[in-house]
Amino acid sequence: AFEAPGVFGQVEQEITGRLTLASSARVDFHSTYGTRFSPRLSLLYRPGRWTIRASGGRGFYAPTPFVEEIEAAGLSRLEPLGKLKPETATTRSLDVGYARGPIEANVTLFASDMNDTTRIEPIGPAERANSVRLVNVAGQTRIRGSELLLRYRRGAYTVTGSYVYVDASEPNFDGSGRRAVPLTPLHTAGLVAMWEEHDKGRLGLEVYYTGKQPLEDNPYRTSGKPYFEIGLLGEIVVGKARLFLNAENLLGIRQTRYDSLLRPRRAPDGRWTVDAWAPLEGFALNGGIRLRFG
Repeated sequence: AFEAPGVFGQVEQEITGRLTLASSARVDFHSTYGTRFSPRLSLLYRPGRWTIRASGGRGFYAPTPFVEEIEAAGLSRLEPLGKLKPETATTRSLDVGYARGPIEANVTLFASDMNDTTRIEPIGPAERANSVRLVNVAGQTRIRGSELLLRYRRGAYTVTGSYVYVDASEPNFDGSGRRAVPLTPLHTAGLVAMWEEHDKGRLGLEVYYTGKQPLEDNPYRTSGKPYFEIGLLGEIVVGKARLFLNAENLLGIRQTRYDSLLRPRRAPDGRWTVDAWAPLEGFALNGGIRLRFG
């Protein structure tokens, strides 16, 4: 068992009518990893219709055995934790926003550098290993990316489009170069169109795109296929009742259409299934009625 009481403080100062400085800090008193200081600084500038924010900070994360792979299969195959280092991260971001009339736009650039990140490692040859251990990765995990958001509003209509680019890499197990972080698509995008009027109803369309993503320890493939998810939402108001119908994943995209979820043999961490990299449930349709009283 360990203890980690902490103290958090935040200060915000308006330098001019358009410029605001915000700083925050947290001090954790960890029984295993000592005193840890996590600062963050943000600068906000608002010239007219623009909003510009620059932020940076540092933080830490204490290792825990309850990582995703272990939560799925239990602790029976995990070796006792050794002398692990805490994960540390330095983050930076720049946001630029613009709003005029029915149009809103926002661009975000972000980056983070993480040291001593932890991951599961099989003990012995992977094909014959029946136990795993949690180790610190020797080297730096880097994430670089950007996000674009556009929104248009006109009366009862709203259209929102988004695009996210993420370049995440980490050192290989054997120290020979770097690899893309598994289950992290390089490109994702979305489009949401909505019509909504009070006491009449609403109608919406959602389209989401997930690009190719690297997979880890998958016996069937090394990367997931790109796919689209399309959904429709309809609701109509009839007196005090609201009738709605919701259709999800109209294309019926399902991971089992490509490969089996079951592994040919049990993984060293105890799992019998592969990681989910696409929808698992396929097409879904639901509807109902909501009643208003009074």
